[in-house]
Amino acid sequence: MTIIKRLTLLLAMTFAMQSQAWFWDSWFKSTYTETKYPIVLAHGLLGFDEILGIEYWYKIPADLRNDGAEVYVTQVSNTNYTEVRGEQLISQIENIVAISGSPKVNLIGHSHGGPTIRYVASVRPDLVASVTTVAGVNKGSNTADFLRQIPEGSVLEGVALSIVNGVSGLLDFLSGGGYTPDALGALTSLTTEGSLAFNALHPQGVPTTACGEGAYKVNGIRYYSWSGGSVLTNVLDISDPIMAITSIPFGSENNDGLVGTCDSHLGQVIRDDYAMNHLDEVNLLFGIHHLFETDPITTYRNHANRLKNAGL
Repeated sequence: MTIIKRLTLLLAMTFAMQSQAWFWDSWFKSTYTETKYPIVLAHGLLGFDEILGIEYWYKIPADLRNDGAEVYVTQVSNTNYTEVRGEQLISQIENIVAISGSPKVNLIGHSHGGPTIRYVASVRPDLVASVTTVAGVNKGSNTADFLRQIPEGSVLEGVALSIVNGVSGLLDFLSGGGYTPDALGALTSLTTEGSLAFNALHPQGVPTTACGEGAYKVNGIRYYSWSGGSVLTNVLDISDPIMAITSIPFGSENNDGLVGTCDSHLGQVIRDDYAMNHLDEVNLLFGIHHLFETDPITTYRNHANRLKNAGL
């Protein structure tokens, strides 16, 4: 066989393989998570996007994108008042809308990210298609209430705030955030008193009963929530003992280590008893979670499909 014939055969085989790949991608590529509007993820207290290869939303964005979703990971001040974080997030959403060409987004917020995205939906409903809080601090946290009992203006309070602000500043620096920390502002927002004051101004989707559901749809925006209900989930997870300590103020109340399950309710409650603690809910610390229960990534995949089927 001449060199020309060999090259011709090679080119033909390459074209055939590319055509076959295009055919399979076009006809059989999964669209399970392909929502109408982009998904925007908002982190919680002391959160970030990525630090030294550690993702806050470990593997979640990539998995959603693989099956069709358009996903954006945001970063706001990791310690600050909810309203300040919300305004920072609005600026990023405006950019996302401009870049994507989509008029609205689906917001998913974890922990303090819950009230943060609720603020956005309240003051800029034109930008939001749906709000989903994952262990959202929607009615306050017993842990925050406990810490707020430290006497105001005391030496102990000063030392505690200095430590948290220091950690917050370091995390922000390592993740390239560029925000000024405000630990006292974050603590104030996350207490029961602070949360109830926030809810009076931004009540959309908040249940009116102690452990019920809230309105599923307000101002054209769909509201959802889910949460974990376990503290110790994997003996290999070094964060589990920390969650055990932070859960002490809850007593016998079911919680994920930082948020009571009933206090996490908003709009349509998907579940509030996943075998996950507060960090498992975002698959943090390299995806170490309960071995025999729902994989955290699966909850996001299923919810993206839920949004898709709802026309969102």
